[in-house]
Amino acid sequence: MKKLVIYTLIILLGFITKSCQDLDELNENPNNVSQTHPQLLLTEISAEAFQVTGTSPIYASRMLIQTGEENDYQYFKWGNGSFGEFNDLRQVTKMIEEAERISSPNYIAIGKFFRAYYFYQLSLRFGDIPYSEALKGESEDDFQPSYDSQETVFEGIITELDEAASMIEEYVAIEGDIIFNGDARKWLKLINAYELKLLISLSNKTTAGSINIVSKFQEVYARGMMISSLEDNAQLVFQDQQDSRYTEFNSSSYGSSMYMSATYIDLLKQLKDPRLFIVAEQTSSAASQGLEINNFDSYNGGSPSENYSVINETLVASGNISKVNARYYTDPTTEPHNILSYWEVEFILAEASLRGWINDQPATHFENAIRANFEFYRSNASAYSEYLSVEEVEEYLDQAALGLEGTEEEQLETIITQKYIATFLQAGWSQYYDYLRTGYPEFDYPTGQTPPYRFVYPVEEYNNNTKNLEAAINAQFGGNDGIRQLPWWLD
Repeated sequence: MKKLVIYTLIILLGFITKSCQDLDELNENPNNVSQTHPQLLLTEISAEAFQVTGTSPIYASRMLIQTGEENDYQYFKWGNGSFGEFNDLRQVTKMIEEAERISSPNYIAIGKFFRAYYFYQLSLRFGDIPYSEALKGESEDDFQPSYDSQETVFEGIITELDEAASMIEEYVAIEGDIIFNGDARKWLKLINAYELKLLISLSNKTTAGSINIVSKFQEVYARGMMISSLEDNAQLVFQDQQDSRYTEFNSSSYGSSMYMSATYIDLLKQLKDPRLFIVAEQTSSAASQGLEINNFDSYNGGSPSENYSVINETLVASGNISKVNARYYTDPTTEPHNILSYWEVEFILAEASLRGWINDQPATHFENAIRANFEFYRSNASAYSEYLSVEEVEEYLDQAALGLEGTEEEQLETIITQKYIATFLQAGWSQYYDYLRTGYPEFDYPTGQTPPYRFVYPVEEYNNNTKNLEAAINAQFGGNDGIRQLPWWLD
């Protein structure tokens, strides 16, 4: 009997000890784990970063107009922007920390790429932003970071891309990679190509801090590892399953009062550009008359500077205005979304060649870009592939209007205009920033109005980081946080 009592006590003590251990494990919050593999974070970060930016940039870029109400982006009346990318950057910071914990250079390098990507977007949106002291709330309890000058931010992110390129282990597979399926060499190509994108956006500047823009461009280009085909595109391919469908799928706004802008439509019509059939629908009057899809007279846009009610009363009422092609909101996988494509890289190289930054022929890169964009649509908008054949693109390129002749400025206009045409629902705000930088193509806007150069800082910064924000506004714009204040990169 005595032995039975002792055994019972031993079993009970063991049970209590095990229960305490189990309770300790249960008390760990599964939504706030201290460690995770960076591959899980990479999947989430990529899925977020590669989504379609939405319609705001294509209203601002004179590709769309609104007829149901006054759209702030169409009429250049926007105000406060968002610091939302800092939420994404916190995830990037965590991925880098976890990569450092397991000594994985590739995840650190990709983290540096995403840091450059997000800080670039934020700085172009506002000007000066928190950079060197940003994202230290958790590690250093610093929730009121000071602002760095836009020049310092550019110098920093160019340096981070250099570091990322030097760290990539080309033949080590990257798990959790939904963009390049684990191919580290393609990430290296993206890092190098994205650095060229940053550098060409500084075409109005000579230096960014200690970095000479042209010399750095030449150095990066000479590395040789560059996006060089459609297979290298930095794109998200959509799947017909929950949370993986095309970003604009089932968007109700496309089917209601959203129409194509005359600025964009008229460019395509003037050039007899068959990509018009890919991005736009025939007008309802043309469709009712039985006109063919490839009849350029079947398409028409509305003036983005005209009052929306006038467009409604005239073009919409008469059925003489084109909507966005229905494939964008009815096809769950319509086309991949690129944050940097082969054709954009080729346009960048065409511009760099024209400026004498590299010793290449501008026409070679220019024609490569257009051929690649036609091929992209031929593959992803197969219902229209007959209008985008190899023969069609060669005939298109044979036009006098696409010959790179005349003055350097005239050639630049041709390159940037073609780059603009290829950006419909691709590459976010890139085409708008190219317009601010070069003035091409010519935008239509209301009399007395001018395009904004930036956004007003977020209201939250006024409330939570007042002192540092005011110092940044004073340093840049003499205290005027306005949308038409000229930031450093355009000055």
